[in-house]
Amino acid sequence: MSASLASVLFLGIGYLLLMFLCALAVERGWLSRRVTRHPAVYTLALGVYASAWAVYGSLELAASSGYGYLAYYLGAAGAFLLAPVLLVPIQRMARTHQLASLADLFAFRFRSRWVGTLITVVSLLAVLPLLALQVQTLGDAIQRMTGAASPALLALALCALIALFAMIFGTRHGNGAARHDTLLAVIALTSVVKLVAMLALGAFALLVVFDGPAGLQTWLDGPGQAFQASVVQPDAAHWRTLLLLFFATALLMPHIFHITFAETLSRHTLLQASWSLPLFLLLMAIPVPLVLWAGQRLGSHEAMSAAYLAFGLSDALWVQALAFLAGLAATSGTLVIIAMALSGMILNHVLLVAHPPEAQPNLYRWLRWLRRGLMAGVILSGWLFYRMVGVHHDLTTLGLAAFVGMAQCLPGLLALLYWPGANRKGMVSGLIVGVLVWLAGLWLPLLTGLPTLLLIPPGLELLIGEPEWYVVTLVSLALNILVFIVVSLATPTSEGERAAAEACSVDAVIRPKRLPLIATTGEEFKQPLAQALGEDVAQREVERALTDLGMSPLDGRPYALRRLRDRIQANLSGLMGPSVAQDIVDRYLPYRRSSQEPTDDIHFVESRLEAYRSRLTGLARELDGLRRYHRRILARLPVGLCAFGVDDELLMWNDALAELSGIDGASVVGARRDGLPPPWGELLGRALGEPHDHLYKQPVELKDGTRYLTLHRAELQADDDVRGGTVILIEDHSEMKWLEDELVHAARLASIGQLAAGVAHEIGNPVTGISSLAQNLRYDTDDPEVLETARQIQQLTDRISRIVGSLVGFAHGGRHVKGTSLAPVSIAAITDEALHLIQLARSGEDVRYRNLCPAELRVLGDAQRLQQVMINLLSNARDASEPEGEVVVDAEPEGGMLKVTVTDEGHGLDDRVREHLFEPFTTTKPPGEGTGLGLPLVYSIVAEHHGRIEIESPPPGQERGTRICLWLPTEREDGEDTDEPDSDR
Repeated sequence: MSASLASVLFLGIGYLLLMFLCALAVERGWLSRRVTRHPAVYTLALGVYASAWAVYGSLELAASSGYGYLAYYLGAAGAFLLAPVLLVPIQRMARTHQLASLADLFAFRFRSRWVGTLITVVSLLAVLPLLALQVQTLGDAIQRMTGAASPALLALALCALIALFAMIFGTRHGNGAARHDTLLAVIALTSVVKLVAMLALGAFALLVVFDGPAGLQTWLDGPGQAFQASVVQPDAAHWRTLLLLFFATALLMPHIFHITFAETLSRHTLLQASWSLPLFLLLMAIPVPLVLWAGQRLGSHEAMSAAYLAFGLSDALWVQALAFLAGLAATSGTLVIIAMALSGMILNHVLLVAHPPEAQPNLYRWLRWLRRGLMAGVILSGWLFYRMVGVHHDLTTLGLAAFVGMAQCLPGLLALLYWPGANRKGMVSGLIVGVLVWLAGLWLPLLTGLPTLLLIPPGLELLIGEPEWYVVTLVSLALNILVFIVVSLATPTSEGERAAAEACSVDAVIRPKRLPLIATTGEEFKQPLAQALGEDVAQREVERALTDLGMSPLDGRPYALRRLRDRIQANLSGLMGPSVAQDIVDRYLPYRRSSQEPTDDIHFVESRLEAYRSRLTGLARELDGLRRYHRRILARLPVGLCAFGVDDELLMWNDALAELSGIDGASVVGARRDGLPPPWGELLGRALGEPHDHLYKQPVELKDGTRYLTLHRAELQADDDVRGGTVILIEDHSEMKWLEDELVHAARLASIGQLAAGVAHEIGNPVTGISSLAQNLRYDTDDPEVLETARQIQQLTDRISRIVGSLVGFAHGGRHVKGTSLAPVSIAAITDEALHLIQLARSGEDVRYRNLCPAELRVLGDAQRLQQVMINLLSNARDASEPEGEVVVDAEPEGGMLKVTVTDEGHGLDDRVREHLFEPFTTTKPPGEGTGLGLPLVYSIVAEHHGRIEIESPPPGQERGTRICLWLPTEREDGEDTDEPDSDR
């Protein structure tokens, strides 16, 4: 008692200021993320388990129960040594579904908001004695240092500063889902301080009080034997029960659960903590017997409680400051994390359940201030419980009351992991029975000071005379488990509980149903959610979920929308608890009612299997390898393959089909068939709807042109064990179709060759006679009109001869007869001459012609052959035109070529005919009025001139009509031929 109140206050405020500085260093980035996110920081933060009980309560327990104090450390160490089978599954659920507390986990598993409320109330009742223990050690430490008669006000001042720290740095993230790097760093600092202080006290006891290990051994062999003889070592039953209590504490206490599962970085970090935390606890446990024995040697145990023997090691201020700082570090860290964890539980499972948020103007701010108020209330409740109850009890009584109460949740925790058949009624019934026994046996005696109100059941008379905590623990847990099992077996389990049990089981393979949502895109999620969350919060939450999933807000795939809904629910669960989040999502983002029975979401199951592939072992790993092998075969199949469920939802889109279609499978898997990009929705719809299982050589317009696809359909019949659906194989038979067309074309050319030979023989002689008569007529008369007529007859007979020759050449070689060199010719003059010949036919007198070709534009070509081209095109345009219709010929330079167009206002061309217009004998005229040879000859002549030809029907900007576009090489300035590429055809 050598310190003043001012010095103690200065010491306490100085330590809390160190916490503030550490927090600011993290917030301002003075400490890099590499440091703050190091696994060692997480392990030290888990050291919050070593609360004031580890500093003072362990000394008290060691003085009365000897090595029984080690149960506190070994129980937690055992829990973390079982991390792969116990902690990792809980961490998986917490991370997947944003579960930040034990109440969240129970509410999620047992599908009830009231379960979360019950767990919150039980946790609050169990934590109150632990909070009082923290504050009581703070007040008692101040009293030991200063001798103050009433240190409660100073303890309250320090509690207020701790609450202020928690309110400032415990609610930085308004969405409630981010990791609190700042708090973890500060809690890690408190763990370092209390560990260093405890080791320093142990070293002082060993090296100064006992003057080394030899002195300690001498005292233990001498005077110390009397002290050891007075200690009643716990028997095996008590020892095992203590281990069970502290094992449960390491899993269930709100602050430990929060640090372990809500703040962890990864599975690897948690597995590292499975050995590093036991090492930390071992180092914390080593100084306890040293300090106890040193206090007994100095006789301090006679003047003060065993819990505070560290203050009696020396009158030196620095020694007492070490003892005080060890307790303050343990107390401050525990109070901060308990306040943060409990405030979230009370907010999510009591306040928000009673008063759900309905479009709060600023939801994040409203929730933040509620949490801050609850944090202050939690710490203040601990101080009040200390003042009203704690001062009348020792630390062991308070601690065991808290630990036994929290252990009542252990059966439910183990059941949600390992017993899918457990249901809500059984868990709640067992928990209520166990809690009532605990309240009557330990909690109410704390408040009233009355003896334990507990009747030992018949058959357990052996418990008479045992410690109260031991009896209450066994009876409460036994009845809890018995009622839990009996009620769960006797009552049915709901569908929601069965689905949640699959999600929570250790070997979970979640199989959600493939249900459609009312919303059709992610963007449509915002408006319904705004009714509950407000427009700003709804927009931020939807965009946050879209970013997490890498989705577009316009993605309308049912699978993608289900994933988005689940992600929003998980994020809202981190913000306001799973019960409220599920209510909001079910109400404002409902599924569409359907008469069809929903099926399992296979794609989601496969994505989960891929995520957990590295964790599978044994037969499960072999089966997964076989599944991946078969799926790889289908994915790499050189034939396009897609699979649909019974509800027309796309389940698979393999690599070959992705290459053929240009559509990545990841962007369409999960979409409805009618939601696929054109032309695939219509094409696959025909394949699914046809009575036959095959569609042969269907023309499909793709990015690289028209392809001819053959589709084969296979139905998968569903039964109890096998899912139904449809598989479609898509083969590209374009090359086969083109080869068949070439063969047909060759056969037609062969027939034309035979025809041409006969035509040349039968028409050649009469034409020669007509030509001779026309030549003789010029010498038999001087009449100008007769001479002009003879000249035109001669021209027409020459043209007939050239046509016959062209037809023979086209039939034999597919190209026009060569032999004439190309020369610059005026396209306007060629058109005028063709129009003059066309107008000789009376059938064209009622059609107007316009030649708009500029006279200066020239092309390289054979004038006679190009005139034949224009005559054919103008004849076709005339025949297609209505009376008083107009045919326009125009020309303009375009990219080194001359573009010549012939446009009519006729009825246009049918799409089915347009594809075959350049094939022989294809005509749109009635039988007997056209041979179908004109355009094939035109195509041949244009190709010989290194040009190309295209058809537009109707032309752009017109409702009807046809436009023939020719591209012919233009004249160069040096008079050389233009070297143009061959035609595409």
